[in-house]
Amino acid sequence: MPHPLSRRQLLQLTAASAAGLGLSACGAGGSSGDAAGGDGDSGRITVWSWTTAAEALRGVVPSFERDNPGIQVDIQDVGNPAIWDKITVGLASGGKGLADVLHIGVDYLPGYLEKFPNGLADLSRYGADRYQDAFAQGLWPTVVGKDKAVHALPWEVNPLGLFYRQDHFERAGVDPTALTSWDDLIAAGPKVLAATGAQLLGLDKPGTTQDMDFFQNLMQLQDAFYFDHDGRITLAGPAAVQALTVIKRLNDAGLLADTAGQGTWKRLVGEGKLATAPYPAWAVEYLATKFPDQSGKWRVMQPPAAVPGGGRSAIVNSTYLAVAAASKRRRAAWRFVEYALTKPAEINRMFTSGGVFPALTAAYADPMFAAPNAFYGGQSALKSFVDSLGAGSGATNFTGDYARALKLASDAQSQVLLKGADPASALKDAARQLAQQTGRQLAA
Repeated sequence: MPHPLSRRQLLQLTAASAAGLGLSACGAGGSSGDAAGGDGDSGRITVWSWTTAAEALRGVVPSFERDNPGIQVDIQDVGNPAIWDKITVGLASGGKGLADVLHIGVDYLPGYLEKFPNGLADLSRYGADRYQDAFAQGLWPTVVGKDKAVHALPWEVNPLGLFYRQDHFERAGVDPTALTSWDDLIAAGPKVLAATGAQLLGLDKPGTTQDMDFFQNLMQLQDAFYFDHDGRITLAGPAAVQALTVIKRLNDAGLLADTAGQGTWKRLVGEGKLATAPYPAWAVEYLATKFPDQSGKWRVMQPPAAVPGGGRSAIVNSTYLAVAAASKRRRAAWRFVEYALTKPAEINRMFTSGGVFPALTAAYADPMFAAPNAFYGGQSALKSFVDSLGAGSGATNFTGDYARALKLASDAQSQVLLKGADPASALKDAARQLAQQTGRQLAA
């Protein structure tokens, strides 16, 4: 499937559109959003998604319509990033033109709940709360609004892993499984570089694509992000400083390749010039598909800790299915969401067809999650991610101001990598600007 995080490069455009529509004023009122719709339990419902995820949902439709006579489902591939503007505009207009079911990413859902508290249906009314413990830890807080009601169910979860070239580490005489922190990798990196000519990993140093995934991953490994759970700014907090310091140390040691420019990362991997790829679960299939000639050379393990002795599990991103409050067939829409996301057979059918790693923990009992994978030298690559989810992970609060935080953090990272700026000072300036732009408080 396409890189799930690539849409973040377009968040600023969406944020600008939102500002132009005056979205911050659209959330006032009580339960008017739900009142505008209806609880119809039959008829035709539409579902908005994109690319392979939309195709995966189509695979659920025949069994759902068989088991739910009277409901017809139309899955529409709206496209990514087009779907975000369509949902934003629809919510801003009180639900006009929205589909009944909406596929929403974690980098948008918190903002929608903040800006449009009446825009997504209260699924607690239909019994959604009973699924609180059915999904990977760390996802449920994202679906609960300030009204304490559930407004979506988790679909996709992407736990973080470290993919690495086993052959490179063997040539360097380094046991990668003994490297439990990024301190360990930084120490081993020069040996790998000398033996293979491969740097540890790559980043877009000038920030032309706001390549902040690795920075965010290092924060998430510390159960931190740009904002805390109360929405206060933590961009200059200890976890962020530690994350950017790790990146600076990699760069200073010559272990960080510059992947600026279209296709640069893929070319470097194809040439064997990168020894690791800190990516989430979607990359299991991606690497095998894009680099078949490297079969048997890759392995994957839980990511090294951002601080020695720290946690080694993090949920990088996730996606959800929600029901528009303006839908005239909310109950029928909920029945489809529930059917698609809480039945292991259905969720795994979608996984095998579209590569959307399931958030439903009952799905992992399927033997495919423990099956050996030839591309990874017979290792059960999926099991590594299941084990990571079992270790637990904190929730990430993207808020409605993620786009602004992303831009400022990207600028700070570029200052550190290109101009040698001090990580703490660069992040302090970024946090101050973020507070000025958003009116949010800085965390103590």
